[in-house]
Amino acid sequence: MSTERRILLGRVAGAFGVRGELKLLSWTDPRDALFKYQPWILRAGGSEREVSGVRGRDTGKLVVASFPGVDTRELAEAMNGTEIWVPRDRLPPPSPGEYYWVDLEGLAVETVEGQPLGTVSHLFDTGANDVLVVSGERERLIPFVTDQYVKSVDFQAGRIVVDWDPEF
Repeated sequence: MSTERRILLGRVAGAFGVRGELKLLSWTDPRDALFKYQPWILRAGGSEREVSGVRGRDTGKLVVASFPGVDTRELAEAMNGTEIWVPRDRLPPPSPGEYYWVDLEGLAVETVEGQPLGTVSHLFDTGANDVLVVSGERERLIPFVTDQYVKSVDFQAGRIVVDWDPEF
């Protein structure tokens, strides 16, 4: 597979019923939008393969899918934990003021005074807000709260400007 930027859209969470259907965790909004971005790159146990033609539905409690060639519960159970990835360029552009985490990773972070803090290694969700993990001379956790802490995101310059005490 290529080395293009990819985004993790979901994961197989187990078998559903006896006919090979699978329960999926989907991080798209709405959850069943996951099916629009095929073909998928499935990653499990260090190997990858591409799949298309997956059909599914949002049942209200979970997303259920039928994969081509998976027609028994045993085959479905063997896929538990498989990650669903797509190339970043297959996704629509984000709305103004919204960002895909994968686009923020690797950007330089500096204070409003111009002091470099490091680069974004990754982000995580606390439930209250997203958090930038900035790696530099030390690791910093900066809430991704626009206007309050995140003052600007400039993809052209490859930089995020934050209102953050460098000692914190």
